[in-house]
Amino acid sequence: MTTGWNDNTPIYRQLKERVIGMMLDGVLKAGDALPSVRQVAAEYQLNPITVSKAYQELVDDNLVEKRRGIGMYVTEGASEKLLSSERERFVREEWPAMVERIRRLGLDVEQLLRSSAASGAQS
Repeated sequence: MTTGWNDNTPIYRQLKERVIGMMLDGVLKAGDALPSVRQVAAEYQLNPITVSKAYQELVDDNLVEKRRGIGMYVTEGASEKLLSSERERFVREEWPAMVERIRRLGLDVEQLLRSSAASGAQS
């Protein structure tokens, strides 16, 4: 995790999103332990309550489970659940704005897809 926090969003939300990103990227997999609250708080100079709040939201979302006395672990199916909800959110919220911007700029969708595929092949 990087340490840059933005001032527009509460830090606990940013931390939660970083953990979610790690799950989506496959860095954290089902059964993996999350770093301890104390470890994260010390490493990123955060209040442990801030870290606990982020972790609790992950528990509330059934993405992480508490195992008394041993820590927090990524639940089975967390990545699939996240991927499904992120795809749904993208289609509902982000895609319409992208389509509108493409239309406003007078871009051709087919040309954009070909350009995107070509640049992906070069990477």
